[in-house]
Amino acid sequence: MGAATTTVPRAQPHHPDPNENYLKAERGIMSWLVTLDHKRIGIMYLISVILAFAVGGAFALGVRLELFSRGRTIMDADQYNRAFTLHGVVMVFLFIIPSIPAALGNFILPIQLGAKDVAFPRLNLMSYYIYVFGACFALYSMVNGAVDTGWTFYTPYSMRTASSVIPMVLGAFIMGFSSILTGVNFLVTVHKLRAPGQTWTKLPLFIWGLYSTSIIQVLATPVLAITLLLLCLERFLGLGIFDPKLGGDPVLFQHFFWFYSHPAVYIMIVPGMAVVNEIIATFTRRAIVGYMFVAMSSLALALLGFLVWGHHLFVSGMSEYATMVFSGLTFLVAIPSGVKVFNWVATLYKGSIRLESPMLYALSFIFLFTIGGLTGLFLGMLAIDVHLHDTYFVVAHFHYVMVGGTVMGFVGGLHYWWPKMTGKLYSEGMAKVAWFLVFIGFNVTFIAQFIMGSRGMPRRYYDYLPEFEIFHKVSTIGSWILGAGFLTMLAMFIISLKSGAKSTRNPWGSAALEWQTPTPPPLANFIKVPTITRGPYDYHLATEEELSEQ
Repeated sequence: MGAATTTVPRAQPHHPDPNENYLKAERGIMSWLVTLDHKRIGIMYLISVILAFAVGGAFALGVRLELFSRGRTIMDADQYNRAFTLHGVVMVFLFIIPSIPAALGNFILPIQLGAKDVAFPRLNLMSYYIYVFGACFALYSMVNGAVDTGWTFYTPYSMRTASSVIPMVLGAFIMGFSSILTGVNFLVTVHKLRAPGQTWTKLPLFIWGLYSTSIIQVLATPVLAITLLLLCLERFLGLGIFDPKLGGDPVLFQHFFWFYSHPAVYIMIVPGMAVVNEIIATFTRRAIVGYMFVAMSSLALALLGFLVWGHHLFVSGMSEYATMVFSGLTFLVAIPSGVKVFNWVATLYKGSIRLESPMLYALSFIFLFTIGGLTGLFLGMLAIDVHLHDTYFVVAHFHYVMVGGTVMGFVGGLHYWWPKMTGKLYSEGMAKVAWFLVFIGFNVTFIAQFIMGSRGMPRRYYDYLPEFEIFHKVSTIGSWILGAGFLTMLAMFIISLKSGAKSTRNPWGSAALEWQTPTPPPLANFIKVPTITRGPYDYHLATEEELSEQ
């Protein structure tokens, strides 16, 4: 990616060699627990979010098994309320929000910038431990009565329930600080630590996505923190902010909560889009069509995400004028999302497409996210939303965006950068089997929910009418297929770590900067500091040596 100008200095006595493989530069568990290396911190985040995904997935399978038949199957109504709440809280706050930025982003962002590390390495480590500290509060809540409010903690019920609301709310409150610190770190890193020649127009689109996400994290997360703190004070002191008996307004909580949580949807989905940019460019061997349009659409999503929270409250008693404005703004959000989808399809057109496992997940992202986006337009229409609000249609829409989008992006990125992170290759055949099970299982699970939601099946109900039983059975069977796909994927990655073949430097033949450094990367990321002379997708300017595997 251009000529190297500066050699990274050799190690001094008692200091690790900066040119040594980051996995071997230091040894022992303490070298990981107190590391300042962004790559090791990214790996620790990765392990943590995968554990959270396993816990959240177990709750999801329990919920689906309970709904397999009418009446009680494996749990009573109170246990069901706790199970679906914990599924939502764990998946949103412990997995989806930190998954791509904190895990993959921590590892890849500085390397793509040609930097040795993030701007504030100690802050980076602190953000991880804040995340773990918040997760401990959530874990305490799970084993001490759990919480049954739904992941949104809506008042007035969250002020009155006897379940363990305060520890869970404090856990989400604490983890918000981790999100803010990560966002600040990434913003400063992108502005200050780009390699020589790394102009804004030569940034990888993955960086643009994380940059936009970081803006949302820094600006929106404090609103959630204040809201959750007020909820705790309301339960402790009875301030009367949200309690109607004391002159408060429970709908005010919804406005506060969604002012954060709708931008949070873009904290979740924009990084997934950013991963897809990298995968499509590599596996079509083409520059992304309309580079600046795609980059600016990430910033547009970050901006517009702050303006549409009201579409979650169409049936809460807002004036008809407010609902019309929020409906119009909701349709406006479709424009930057549509720009990305059309530009990805244009990039695929006449591209030299290779259907390796990361590309299969990227194509799945486009297909599933498009369905999620289009069904979002239905929910943005006032007359239709009145019918569909709080039905399984909303559940299916949300999962097509979050799982069909964010999780597919995360898993695709994990497949794509796995050789770079571990130095090991995985079984491509096993990866494709896992993808097939995940893709089929996901669609079987949630298409059935679209149908029963459109027919009026309410969400969060423990029991249901006989006419919905067939859809619940199909949805539950789909969840088993989906779970089998993720278990196959987990087994594949474990086998790769134990006995996978050693990866070459650039197994995908990519022109991006992170593939120009050894695999796994050295402690200082590069043997020689790179000077950037072309963009990350300029395959016509890349040399044979840069595109070769070795």
